[in-house]
Amino acid sequence: MYPMKYLLSLLPYLKKFRKKIYGGFVFIIFSNAVDSIYPLVIGAAIDDLTNGTLRYSLLTYALAGLFIVAMRGTFLFLTRQTLIVVSREIENDLRNDFFSHLQKLSRVFYNTRSTGDLMAHATNDISNIRNFVGPGIMYSFQTFTRILFTLIILFSINSSVTLLALAPLPFITFIVYKVGKLTFNRSLKVYRIFSDLTSKAQECFSGIRVIKSYVRERNEKLEFDNISFDYQRKNLSLAKVQAFSFPMMFLLTSLSVIIVIYYGGIKIMEGSMSLGNLSSFLIYLGQLTWPMIAFGWIINLVQRAAPSMQRLLNILNVKPDIADNEFTDKEITQNDIKGEIVFENVSFKYPLSNNYSLKNINLKIRKGTTLGIIGHTGSGKSTLINLIPRVWDVTEGKIFIDGTDIKKIPLNVLRRSVGIVPQESFLFSTSIEKNISYSSDTVNEEEVISASKKSGLYKDVEEFPREFKTILGERGITLSGGQKQRTSIARAIYKGPEILILDDSLSAVDTKTEEEILQELKSVMKDRTSIIISHRISTIKNANNIIVISHSKIAEEGTHNELISAGGIYFDLYKKQLLEEEIKEF
Repeated sequence: MYPMKYLLSLLPYLKKFRKKIYGGFVFIIFSNAVDSIYPLVIGAAIDDLTNGTLRYSLLTYALAGLFIVAMRGTFLFLTRQTLIVVSREIENDLRNDFFSHLQKLSRVFYNTRSTGDLMAHATNDISNIRNFVGPGIMYSFQTFTRILFTLIILFSINSSVTLLALAPLPFITFIVYKVGKLTFNRSLKVYRIFSDLTSKAQECFSGIRVIKSYVRERNEKLEFDNISFDYQRKNLSLAKVQAFSFPMMFLLTSLSVIIVIYYGGIKIMEGSMSLGNLSSFLIYLGQLTWPMIAFGWIINLVQRAAPSMQRLLNILNVKPDIADNEFTDKEITQNDIKGEIVFENVSFKYPLSNNYSLKNINLKIRKGTTLGIIGHTGSGKSTLINLIPRVWDVTEGKIFIDGTDIKKIPLNVLRRSVGIVPQESFLFSTSIEKNISYSSDTVNEEEVISASKKSGLYKDVEEFPREFKTILGERGITLSGGQKQRTSIARAIYKGPEILILDDSLSAVDTKTEEEILQELKSVMKDRTSIIISHRISTIKNANNIIVISHSKIAEEGTHNELISAGGIYFDLYKKQLLEEEIKEF
């Protein structure tokens, strides 16, 4: 029962398709019932031939056998057409639910899970569960009904021979039980190493440029070979257990046949059985051979599916740290978001960390204004803006948008209202226009062109042979760093959010291009709350308000001129950047 407790979680999926499953069971019953008649027909024909008095012609017996085989084949087809199709539908539902759940989980979860590990769950584990739901359930019921029908008929022919023939079968059950326990434990080891193998492959493909630039192909190949060899070794260990079970079951079922021939022959000589009875008996035992083997195979399917389901449940049972709850005001819509943001005594520290990344932040960003944020690396700039769309939740204090605590705003409404261009631009392996229009289900070509012009991308796209139809490589590898940043900016502009955040998103472009983009963005940021994070003072000097973050706190606040006059951190940064520009000119 230990492995089965995980598989009970599949009951809701099975209930959804219960009518089809019941239909498949009916077809199995008809198939086995028809098939159970076949040995009786053969036995009757042999008895008639032995006695020399044919009650029916040989053609009649042949046609009867042919009809039975055709009917069995038809019902078998209908069985697979229902139960195997249902297993594919459950597999699809389970995979979609798994993927949907992953999208709801917070950053904390992804900080501790590799992409390869999650891919292994979505492919190998779900495939193992499908094999249990489809072939596993189908052959379980098929085996049960086949054994039931066969035993009823065998006992009606001769009970003593039947009991002797069944004597080896309990040993099969014992072998299956022992093999099952070993299979379960070894399957867990196989799945763990398969996850490592997938992670390694995914990481190498994603970082192929780094690998090549450091000439580490040989090293990566050796590491992959080691993991692959370990995967092979653990699979062979599992295969040895399974290889032992099947020959043993064949041996025991063959022993049953020998017993039947010996004792059945004695009964024929005694006159209590006919040759036709013995022939039918042997055919029935042959029909029992597969159910006995199938029983062991089913146990193996269960032992593979159980750890897979356990691994999936470990993820499916994880509750999102950030989600709507009973305090969420579902009446709030995107039209209610205007863009005024207030930080009230906000402090934050990352999970598993004792140090505050932000401490006692009090800040008001008025609707339609632009806030500039500057500070040294690691000071907490990106952390601050990630609290607004609730990528992370504040540890202490509150954040308000238009006077409403953001925790009361529905998460979808909040995130649709905020457009963030992150430091590291992520683009999908699709066309440029689809990357820009990612926030919409349809592509508005005019808006795509408009957004690309405002982000300074349009001139570059015009030079591509297929322009906006150009397909990008993985993570946008087709484009340069600056082009990727501008595409991300265009994507945020296309979304048309009430709050626009640029997180150092112009770092990969030169100062001249930056000036052109900022000039274009003026029309976008007009009447829209905007936040610009940058290491360059030239990027934020025209903002309505500027804050300097140092040591997790707001050290300075004011306009560009006010901060220059204050002669503090901002002024020092300004002087250093002026000096750097003068050096470049030489």
